Amino acid sequence: MSFILRILLTALAVVILAKFLPGVEVAGYLTAIIVALVLAILNLLVKPLLVILTLPVTILTLGLFLLVINAIIILLADAFVSGFGVSGFFIALLFSLLLSLFQSLLFSLLGKD
Repeated sequence: MSFILRILLTALAVVILAKFLPGVEVAGYLTAIIVALVLAILNLLVKPLLVILTLPVTILTLGLFLLVINAIIILLADAFVSGFGVSGFFIALLFSLLLSLFQSLLFSLLGKD
């Protein structure tokens, strides 16, 4: 049940950010839920692989390269979901930062974890 609630809260954050960021577009609420699912799958499968492959660069940049990896995950979600669009890399970077902020705020409402 907690997973479904997290997906719905992430979808809510995606919709809110799409309303305020000029370079992010979401076709609808169902698309936002699909984006949240795709982001969860990409964060589970692709992100650890990218972190391991780019570990030397991440160490040299004192962890700031992880922001680039998050933006790449957002751009991959853009490529996989047809109703979701991000206009460029820097918009994806800003979107990933704000999405992480919104997720931490919304997930803190859950209390557990």
